[in-house]
Amino acid sequence: MKLNRKTFFKGLALGTISLPFVIKGLGGVSHAQEESDGSPNIITAKKYRWKMVTTWPPKFPILGEACELFADRVRQLSGGRMDIRVYGGNELVPALEAFDTVREGGAELGCGAAYYWAGKTEAAQFFASVPFGMNAQQLNAWMVSGGLELWEELYADFNLIPMPGGNTGVQMGGWFNKEINSVEDLKGLKMRIPGLGGKVLQRAGGAPVLMAGGEIYTGLERGVIDATEWLGPFHDTLMGFHEIAEYYYSPGWHEPGTMLEFFVNKEQMEQLPSDLQGIIKTVAGELSGWILSQMEANNAAALAKLLEKGINIRRFPDEVISQMRTYTAEAIDEITARDPKSKKVYASYRSFQQKAADYAAITEKAYYNRIQVDAGIRLG
Repeated sequence: MKLNRKTFFKGLALGTISLPFVIKGLGGVSHAQEESDGSPNIITAKKYRWKMVTTWPPKFPILGEACELFADRVRQLSGGRMDIRVYGGNELVPALEAFDTVREGGAELGCGAAYYWAGKTEAAQFFASVPFGMNAQQLNAWMVSGGLELWEELYADFNLIPMPGGNTGVQMGGWFNKEINSVEDLKGLKMRIPGLGGKVLQRAGGAPVLMAGGEIYTGLERGVIDATEWLGPFHDTLMGFHEIAEYYYSPGWHEPGTMLEFFVNKEQMEQLPSDLQGIIKTVAGELSGWILSQMEANNAAALAKLLEKGINIRRFPDEVISQMRTYTAEAIDEITARDPKSKKVYASYRSFQQKAADYAAITEKAYYNRIQVDAGIRLG
């Protein structure tokens, strides 16, 4: 069709010429697709159908729900141009194979926590949680102060792009079927605990076990493990741990604020139009705030119910906490000495943590210790 000034205005008036076709006629980019007869009078935008694999049980409250919300928001903001189907752990692939599935292109998106991939690269675990390390807001601050750049650099080696995917907040210390009165009580203890926390437990003589969320209850019930950490009161009670474990411990020294993640196949991401790339990153940021808020609200409500039921929440003895702090420093020294990538990442992490701690000492810590009304909970 020859496009001139006369046919241009006539076509617009009659509705037989659409703007994308006009742009093409003027030498611009068109998203037009031809009909079977070759006429370009139906304009359609390319649609993308992606898969997301997760480490969480299917539709798992908050964490799995966030993945479904991710898909819904991307679909909404893209005007239906992008459709993501979410698969919970073991629905498409085993939960702990999400990382490899996405890097190899078996799915375009994944959701989990970076310490699950310590076997792939030890430096990954520093982006999830470090025992006695930073809390949620400090980790978020580190992300915008250089942490995310290091994370992206690390994952680029695996054809992946990481994005912060929420935070659990400070976790509980875990459920145990024996009392922990000293470091000696940790010897021989089989505990589901991932990441650096597991390495610290190992130094104390325990046996860390990496186990996907959907397998924990059965493992604890059958004695495959003696103890487990998971998340907090909300998810722990949903999992039923209070029914099969006698002691609930605090605080979660091993995970003071665990960063979760969305990760994207790098090649697939770069093939998307720039607006869809922006939508994916925007939605990941939106869900990051939603997850932390949901965790805080639901854990507070669930704790109240546990206390009403008379659950005895124990406090780790000071001796245990002190020794675990020492073991943490030793474990990190060992990792950073042998792995240059971990050394680089932890140097940035530690530098920021020290600055954040100095500020928190005269703000949040002072507030909690001197101003906030005591909650009245007495730990055994």
